[in-house]
Amino acid sequence: MQQQGFQGQSQQAQMGTQTVGMMTNPPEVITDKDHAYLKDAMSWELLAAKKCNEYAGMCQDQEVINLITNVGKMHQQHYLRLLGEVDSSKALY
Repeated sequence: MQQQGFQGQSQQAQMGTQTVGMMTNPPEVITDKDHAYLKDAMSWELLAAKKCNEYAGMCQDQEVINLITNVGKMHQQHYLRLLGEVDSSKALY
């Protein structure tokens, strides 16, 4: 499998003799498996955000507090982005 870096280049995977590009937009319809994965990903992001908030409260060094707080905000943004992609009308049952 071959992937290109973070410099704005599109990522691609090699599958046999075919090159398959990464999905840039969510599908119009999500399957039960997709829904379960999104639910898990949202749980992980929410847990990470909560842990960062808790650990920042335990710290005394302001630089460490700021760093952990920023990481927590990043996880919160990821959670909110995933939440925005979940639409019950897209579910395929």
